[in-house]
Amino acid sequence: MEEWVKLESSKPMVASREEMVEARVPLAYRDQCAHLLIPLNKCRSAEMYLPWKCESERHVYEKCEYELVMERILKMQKIKENKEKLGIQKEKGGAPIPLAPSPATA
Repeated sequence: MEEWVKLESSKPMVASREEMVEARVPLAYRDQCAHLLIPLNKCRSAEMYLPWKCESERHVYEKCEYELVMERILKMQKIKENKEKLGIQKEKGGAPIPLAPSPATA
């Protein structure tokens, strides 16, 4: 059975829960970059979602999200390396769950 590892980010939560509720930030987007999403969404609604508007806000938000993803990837790599060093191997008999379904062959 796999262990669940809580991956904590080095970035602090800047936006409070009340700010995110008030700004109607969806639950899936309430992470360490939510404080950047709030002004981006305000800009988007003010500019009627024109793609060439709010570019600087979007860039800053997407960069923050990218950094969070890269941080999680690096932490998972370190966890895997530590498991390999300790000699912990996956249980035999169970196939790993694929990330994407394989295409059907007829």
